[in-house]
Amino acid sequence: MYCENCGNKLNEGADVCLECGHKVKKETGNINIQNIPNEYRPISMWGYFGYEILFAIPFIGWIILLVFAFGGTSNINVKNFARSYFCFLIVLIVIILIFSAVVAGTAATMA
Repeated sequence: MYCENCGNKLNEGADVCLECGHKVKKETGNINIQNIPNEYRPISMWGYFGYEILFAIPFIGWIILLVFAFGGTSNINVKNFARSYFCFLIVLIVIILIFSAVVAGTAATMA
């Protein structure tokens, strides 16, 4: 680690720079969520759970999903979650259609 003020190499665990006397900022692993702008604010675990329930509502939830996925919110994390949920639904629908076609084709050949 180096001093922000003079660039001198600091000893491990130093509180001040021995060269210039500048106080060393200690990095904590904690992030203050109030300092994060609204468009980058993370979604809590309960937030994800709530959005899952909201998007699972037939018709109205799907409309809200489309609105959030295509620009109805300024929060990047909510927008990305809505987009991933939308992609998941598309993949699920394609798998169901393929499975239905295979079952229908198998039933037609047995008759």
